[in-house]
Amino acid sequence: MKINAVDLFCGIGGLTYGIQQAGINVVAGYDIDEKSKFAYEYNNGAKFIFKDVREIEDNEILGLYPPDTDIKVLIGCAPCQPFSTYSHKYRNNENTIQKMDLLDYFGKQVKLVKPDIVSMENVPQLAKETVFKNFLVLLETEGYKVNWKIAFAPAYGIPQNRKRLLLLASKFGEISFVEELGTKDYPTVRQAIGDLPKLNAGETDPLDLLHTARNLSDINLSRIRSSKPGGTWRDWDNSLLPECFKKESGATYGSVYGRLEWDKPSSTITTQFPGYGNGRFGHPEQDRALSLREGAILQSFPRTYQFINDVDSFSTQRIAMQIGNAVPPKLGEVIGVSIKKHLEVYYEKAT
Repeated sequence: MKINAVDLFCGIGGLTYGIQQAGINVVAGYDIDEKSKFAYEYNNGAKFIFKDVREIEDNEILGLYPPDTDIKVLIGCAPCQPFSTYSHKYRNNENTIQKMDLLDYFGKQVKLVKPDIVSMENVPQLAKETVFKNFLVLLETEGYKVNWKIAFAPAYGIPQNRKRLLLLASKFGEISFVEELGTKDYPTVRQAIGDLPKLNAGETDPLDLLHTARNLSDINLSRIRSSKPGGTWRDWDNSLLPECFKKESGATYGSVYGRLEWDKPSSTITTQFPGYGNGRFGHPEQDRALSLREGAILQSFPRTYQFINDVDSFSTQRIAMQIGNAVPPKLGEVIGVSIKKHLEVYYEKAT
C-alpha cells in the first residue's frame, strides 16, 4: 500500500515531518513564505512549491502524486491568525480578511483532487466559524466520513499548553484519532530543554546558532530577576512596573513578563516567544527569554531540525515566526498514525 500526501500551507514542515514519522510519504508542500523553503526541503526531502493556494491550477496537485499511488492524502493548516484569540480584535484588518477565505480554497482542492484521506490542523476558535461549518458540509457532500476534535498538546506528549483543532476525513469509512497518553503526568519544560547549555541574555551558543537569546535592557534584567517561575509582572516591586501597568487597564496584560516553570508544560509558543515582554516566555531560572532552539523543541521539533543554510540570512524575528506558526510535529505524527491505523482496517477491507 503506497500512501502519498501533499501538504498545503506547509511552512517549515511541522505537519509534513510529523506524518512522515508515521510512515506516510509527503511528495510536496505549498506555501507563500519562500524563506521556508530550505527548512522544509532539507528536513523532509519533499519538494517546496512557492505558490499561493489561490493560484493552484485545477489538475496541478493531482499531477504531483506518483502514478503508483494507492492512497492519496491531502493535508494542511490554513493560516489561522484570522480566527485566533489573539487576532480577534483585528478581524476587520485587510490582511486578516484576505486570509479568511483560505479554508474555502482548501475545500476547492478537495473537490478537484478527490483524495482518499483529508486532514487539517488549526486553532480551536475555528470550530465556531461559518467557514469551518461550510467545510464540514463540503466534506460530507463529497462522501467523506469526518471526525474532528480539540486536542490538548500535552496529552499527546508535547511539553506545551497548546490546544489545536484536528480534523480527519476518509472516503473509506469512520475514522478515529489514536488515544491520548492516558496520564496527567505531562512532559515538562525541564525534560524538554533542561540540559541545553546555559546562556545569558544576548548570548549565542557557538555550537548552535539557534540557541540564541535576545539581549535585555537594564530595566528588563531587573524585572526578570524579580519574576518567579510561573509568575508574572505582579510579582514585581512597584518601581519596576511600566506606567501602563499601573492603570486599571493593566490587568488585561495577564501573563506578559512571566517565567516558565521547570516541572510543567510551557505556555503556548507564539511567534513572539523570543521576547521576554510578549508572554510567559522567561526561562525558568536563567535571566533571559527563550532561545529559538528552546522554542522549537517546546514545539516538538527535533533538536537536529535545521532552519537556515546561510548565516548571513539569519533573522530571529523570521525564524520565531516560522516556529510559532508551525504545526507541532508530534501533532502531525498523531494525525499520521491515526491515518495509518485507519487504513490498516479499511483499505484491507476495500481490497
